Amino acid sequence: MQANHDSFGARSTLTVGEQVFDIFRLDALASRFDVAGLPFSLKVLLENLLRREDGETVLASDIEALAGWDPDAEPSREIAFSPARVLMQDFTGVPAVVDLAAMRDAMRELGGDPAAINPLVPAELVIDHSVQVDAFGSPAAFRVNAEREFERNRERYAFLRWGQRAFDNFSVVPPDTGIVHQVNLEYLARVVFVERGAPRPLAYPDTLVGTDSHTTMVNGLGVLGWGVGGIEAEAAMLGQPLPMLIPRVLGFRVTGELRQGATATDLVLTVTERLRAHGVVGKFVEFYGEGLARLPLADRATIGNMSPEFGSTCAIFPIDAETLRYLRFSGRPPELVSLVEAYAKEQGLWHDADSPQPRFSETIELDLGEVEPSIAGPRRPQDRVPLARARAAFREALAGYVAPESREDESLAQSFPASDPVATHVANGAAGETEKAGKGGHDGRRRDPVAVSLADGTKFELDHGHVVIAAITSCTNTSNPSVMVGAGILARNAVARGLRSRPWVKTSLAPGSKVVTEYLERAGLTEPLDALGFNLVGYGCTTCIGNSGPLAAEISQAVAQRDLAVVSVLSGNRNFEGRINPDVKMNYLASPPLVVAYALAGTMDIDLEREPLGTGSDGRPVFLRDIWPDAEEVGHTIAEAVRSEMFRASYSSVFDGDERWNALKVPEGDAFAWDEASTYVRRPPFFEGLRPEPEPLSDIVGARALAVLGDSVTTDHISPAGSIKRDSPAGRYLIEHGVEVREFNSYGSRRGNHEVMMRGTFANIRLRNRLAGGAEGGVTAYLDDDGEGELMPIYDAAMRYIARGTPLVVLAGREYGSGSSRDWAAKGASLLGVRAVIAQSFERIHRSNLVGMGVLPLQFADGDSVDSLGLTGRERFTITGIAGAERVPETLTVRADESSFQVRVRIDTPKEQDYFRHGGILPYVLRQLLRSGARR
Repeated sequence: MQANHDSFGARSTLTVGEQVFDIFRLDALASRFDVAGLPFSLKVLLENLLRREDGETVLASDIEALAGWDPDAEPSREIAFSPARVLMQDFTGVPAVVDLAAMRDAMRELGGDPAAINPLVPAELVIDHSVQVDAFGSPAAFRVNAEREFERNRERYAFLRWGQRAFDNFSVVPPDTGIVHQVNLEYLARVVFVERGAPRPLAYPDTLVGTDSHTTMVNGLGVLGWGVGGIEAEAAMLGQPLPMLIPRVLGFRVTGELRQGATATDLVLTVTERLRAHGVVGKFVEFYGEGLARLPLADRATIGNMSPEFGSTCAIFPIDAETLRYLRFSGRPPELVSLVEAYAKEQGLWHDADSPQPRFSETIELDLGEVEPSIAGPRRPQDRVPLARARAAFREALAGYVAPESREDESLAQSFPASDPVATHVANGAAGETEKAGKGGHDGRRRDPVAVSLADGTKFELDHGHVVIAAITSCTNTSNPSVMVGAGILARNAVARGLRSRPWVKTSLAPGSKVVTEYLERAGLTEPLDALGFNLVGYGCTTCIGNSGPLAAEISQAVAQRDLAVVSVLSGNRNFEGRINPDVKMNYLASPPLVVAYALAGTMDIDLEREPLGTGSDGRPVFLRDIWPDAEEVGHTIAEAVRSEMFRASYSSVFDGDERWNALKVPEGDAFAWDEASTYVRRPPFFEGLRPEPEPLSDIVGARALAVLGDSVTTDHISPAGSIKRDSPAGRYLIEHGVEVREFNSYGSRRGNHEVMMRGTFANIRLRNRLAGGAEGGVTAYLDDDGEGELMPIYDAAMRYIARGTPLVVLAGREYGSGSSRDWAAKGASLLGVRAVIAQSFERIHRSNLVGMGVLPLQFADGDSVDSLGLTGRERFTITGIAGAERVPETLTVRADESSFQVRVRIDTPKEQDYFRHGGILPYVLRQLLRSGARR
């Protein structure tokens, strides 16, 4: 237990049953500050400061600044947040462990003690991002996919098992167990953390940071945490507090209750749309109001999960009776539940009908009764579309996805008929017959669809708008019994009426934990889901992370033949361009029941409220309303099927793994033996030649633009996680190193190899770089001294610039770096020689990651943009005022050839200035450990 100054006399005790705990009381400040009126989230931060006060990292004045929080103030005061634990998934966890292993080597080379590189707080990693949907629609799908997962990832998994042995405080949940955020919600989260020590254990709020942006799912349980870059997480593991500004907190008042037909997914899409439109980037969002009593924990977690999609740091709910109910139901020990209740009530963290309303910086309100069935797409989670407008919105969007030469003389938005007779819907899935479920193929105003014949003899016509992927997947919805049971009941009703999924739809079910499959089985819903092709394919993110697997070769060829704009529908949280599948241009988020419905319809060009899904076995049309699950039936089924003992049984051996996991050959020793022939795990170059003291900062002189990008460029655009193309720089690298194309795996699985990842930077097939002259994908114009451009892959151009000693910049629009907390979006840019990114605005995590890698984030002045300044990207850019500075100034002047403009430096805290001066957060931490006496 750390030494504490306790300037405010906050240390006290709490007795729960026969156990006495030490706590740091918030009401020790009540005589001077209105602590009771603080938002729940800030009370948690305040306790963190009281407990961590040491006179250096946390000062008494920091505690006073937070206790006296002004809700109207703009964030300016930095505090140090020390999370209780760190949560990782394998895509982000592998590079984090690679970095830690490399830091041990660097520490040894600098004369320090390698053992100093060791997690000081619990670090928990769940392997959930690597399973791909190779097999689907059969009882063998799960087994086949699990076997392929191990074949592809054996080396990565052996490396993680080495890390589990080599590092203290590091636990790994093996593959085929569950999705990280659902495992966290159902098992890992404590709500109140207990640190054992003498003379008494210390109790305090469970807090965390995670290397996945959807770490915020656990906010629904009253646990404060959010996603950070892996490099920040590594620093937190090594005992470094995370700098942050005292935030503004938006109060989201919830009233009323959901109406019949509206699901938790519809609710979260509505919340996402409202908050993204309001503007909450960098803010805390906290839910309150009488409507909370009617929001079950699963719905709260669904909302918390989507926090990155509306841009807030967190989206938290207070601790209340529903929190306790869920803890008991999910099999937490009774003594923990008692501690959570006693601690929350003692510290003013408890919420009930009599709780005073906290003070907020701003508030908005939602009546749950206003929520209507919705989807979101075709490319962003915040682009909500009411289900009643789904077809119209699809038609409006379609023209932007189809090449002009295919539009003949009319826009595709108008080329579909207003309605389609039921007669065009023939019996579903009849092998050997041609099926025409696509809308408008008969009206003569658009090109003919593509005839497809599958290997089993099934024939159909494929057209724009056809749904080729329907996936019940992702942490967002698969944790929620109401929508999962709803999907099962809808499937049961559909099968009873004689409906089947369309033969061109790749269907899959990837639950977030084994508990889900257990309660679906108990409810008798597994069989009808299987009958529609929604067989279990694995426990992992699958389609939502881009691991959808390939489409049938015949379908893929048809899509390519006519450049069809086909569709995926998934119950996920991300639908960014190029993320889901390289053949699929348009992607929609929907509730699990709607995923099943669209699999039955087979097309987005349908009005689900007015048109039939298909023809039943009795020859009559079947409408969505005919098979939609009744809310009362869903509730009754959940009450009968979901059992507390399921959680206890599923998690009783959660860290054990199966025979494949335990049979892995694991390297020995505390230092990792790097294999130069490996294409999965390579020693990264970040610490090569590192000196005990940092080099002086330097100006950026004569830089070229590597890319000129628009608005909403996501981390998927910058560093894709999905498939690797054969003819890409990364694909060529793998082939040169003896890897067959079928063994490429994904960019996400190759994140332990910097050679693959730097070649994959800006490699998204949907990236639009203005310097590429209209070409789509990871290409740019390499500019010579005269500004003449040669089109080539971005990686190749960057290597040429590096060889010439030319620094690089990236120009971008609004919301640069939105999406996943993807380190390689910053690491890759750094390795390509990018010194600065100049954008109109940045998403929180990516801005932090850029600083953490020594890349300068610069923001155009208000009203300025690439277009308003007349920038083409062919200029030479010079940024001065940095050289020799201890602190980079708040504003800088950028000279672009003969013109110049002002930019705001987005190094937001004093600690970030330290990170940047050291060339990144990890070199800073390494030097701090070396300086603190971690020497041999």
